[in-house]
Amino acid sequence: MLNNVRASCRSLMRAKLLAVLLALLACPPHIAFGQTVASEVKQIAALLEPLIESHQGDVAVALRVLDEQGQLRYEWNYQGERVMPTASLIKLPIMIEAYRQIVAGTISLDDPVQLTEEDKVPGSGILTEHFSPGAVFKLRDAIRLMIRYSDNTATNLVIKRIGLPATSQLMVQWQMPETQLHSLVYRRDTSIAPDRSEKYGLGSTTALDMVQLLTRLQNRQLVSEQASMEMREHLLACEARSMLPLQLPADCAIAHKSGAVNRSRTDAGIVSFSGGSVVLCVLTDNNADTSWSADNAAQVLGGTIAKKVYDFCVQQHGTSPPPPDNQTDKTLTLGATGLMVESLQRTLNDRLNQNLSIDGDFGPATQTAVRQFQSAKGLSPTGIVDSGTWQALGELITHDEPVAAPEVVNAEVIPRSAGLDPWGPPAVTAKAWVAVDGKTGRILGDKEPDCQLAMASTTKVMTAYLILELAMQDPKVLDEVITFSQNADDTIGSTSSVRAGEQLPAGELLYGLLLPSGNDASVALAEHFGGRFAENIKTPAESYSAFVDAMNAKAVELGLANTHFVNPHGLTEEKHFSSATDLAKLAAAGLRLPGMRAIVSCQQRGCRLTSVAGYSRNVLWKNTNQLLSRQGFVGMKTGTTTAAGACLIGVGTRGDSEIIVVLLGSASSQSRYVDAENLFAWAWRLSP
Repeated sequence: MLNNVRASCRSLMRAKLLAVLLALLACPPHIAFGQTVASEVKQIAALLEPLIESHQGDVAVALRVLDEQGQLRYEWNYQGERVMPTASLIKLPIMIEAYRQIVAGTISLDDPVQLTEEDKVPGSGILTEHFSPGAVFKLRDAIRLMIRYSDNTATNLVIKRIGLPATSQLMVQWQMPETQLHSLVYRRDTSIAPDRSEKYGLGSTTALDMVQLLTRLQNRQLVSEQASMEMREHLLACEARSMLPLQLPADCAIAHKSGAVNRSRTDAGIVSFSGGSVVLCVLTDNNADTSWSADNAAQVLGGTIAKKVYDFCVQQHGTSPPPPDNQTDKTLTLGATGLMVESLQRTLNDRLNQNLSIDGDFGPATQTAVRQFQSAKGLSPTGIVDSGTWQALGELITHDEPVAAPEVVNAEVIPRSAGLDPWGPPAVTAKAWVAVDGKTGRILGDKEPDCQLAMASTTKVMTAYLILELAMQDPKVLDEVITFSQNADDTIGSTSSVRAGEQLPAGELLYGLLLPSGNDASVALAEHFGGRFAENIKTPAESYSAFVDAMNAKAVELGLANTHFVNPHGLTEEKHFSSATDLAKLAAAGLRLPGMRAIVSCQQRGCRLTSVAGYSRNVLWKNTNQLLSRQGFVGMKTGTTTAAGACLIGVGTRGDSEIIVVLLGSASSQSRYVDAENLFAWAWRLSP
């Protein structure tokens, strides 16, 4: 056995050495095979291998560093040929096949796509929840939804349009046989490769395949030049910021697509910097951390890898990030946003004597104006603003009013604000915050405390409040057995990992609600208890609605003037909001209820589940609140969505005093904890 282990180690070392040698041999002629390249590859390996090997799960990584002309400087990989699950990353090859058919003329971006009830599937996206059956839109819009929002329903509509086998056939044709789409999303019954579906889920790929596809995209050699530009723009619009973009600078352009299922987290993209770009793919599987929190270990690993490679490349090959506005080459097309689009719109108004809205949104009206201008200048009317169009436009108009002469600008006296107050509150990234003395209710400091904002999963404090208040009247409430419905099980986002048909006491499910922030738990609780707050409740849906109504009634009773609930979990919906002050009031009231403090201060909890099917199993819940790892913090509730940002209700004690800090809209998951710690330290100085 020892000889086998030694042989395996030698094999692994040879594989790593071969990968480095192949990377060096693959360098184009103008890159010398010498000490510089070898040193950089070695430094990349030294940066990344310890991170990868310390991760609890399977990892495959591949990267290529390109110069400003898209030529290869060097490349490196770790298990780059290992076949791994893609999760939603397979949507990148699906988009490529769609554009291949578009360029071939067999389908068109303007082809109508109609949504039916049968098309709707759960998971990420907006079509299932917000669009009615019969809605008709163009194929280009379905592709946009598939990439930007990772919309599963839109993905299936695209797959049906291009044909389920087509993506895999293209990848085989391109000598990438392990990059395969196996079925429609959430439709395993449609699988064309049942064995692979069982092993890899929706799709499979290798890190090297993804890097090869994205390298061709970066060099505008994927399908066609225009198709490459349009696909890159879709990837730039991807809203996911949980893996590769996690630690990158805010103004760093990244064109990417990510994917996430229970045990697999993936991401692949093009990260631009002033001296070139990095094409990077990180695939993970069999992860020990299967949580859906912002600090999931695999997501943090992907973000750390991207940041270390970015910093290394900037240090070696550039000095600053590229200009913002989503386009490092200043190519603008449908869907682009930002200041460059505003300047484009002002300039088109001047050149064409039109009246486009100056909203920074490159929509159909702007695209039509671009085509009109291009035709007038003898350019191909593509509707895409490329270098030739910029040159034809000439000097851009960047302000609504003419800029004053330089000497007037230089003579302007720019006022200064008051100096820093050494006793004032610290600077924090949150959009709104409040620090409150938990015993007296005295406000110690605040910023936009009454502003109505999305509050994500801090919503669940009210969900728990209603149930614990019922338990005050009848403690047996917490012993009631809750059976999970399919509706609860299908709830997207953070989860308690309880499945349809499984059962547990309500008192235990409160831990599943508040520790891992189970959106599914909130639905199960609302369906079970909603009938306590209204009469003639006959269905789970009616019970759910009655529970939400009770949340709003309790908000009025507690004097939460800037709070309104639409659901019990905090997933983004219109008219679902609160304020920092209101959440502080809710926290103070909640902490007075028996049981609340014990739950929110619990770092982990195990629970035994039974099932109507006859089996039983154990589940472990870990608290998402990182403040609990430090002495003096009671905890309370975290919350994170794209709309809300990183939110936190934090409670700290010191002797007999207690302080409640509420943060809404912090810049990142880690930022909220830094914000909170700074505010607590400042508040303790005010209230020792």
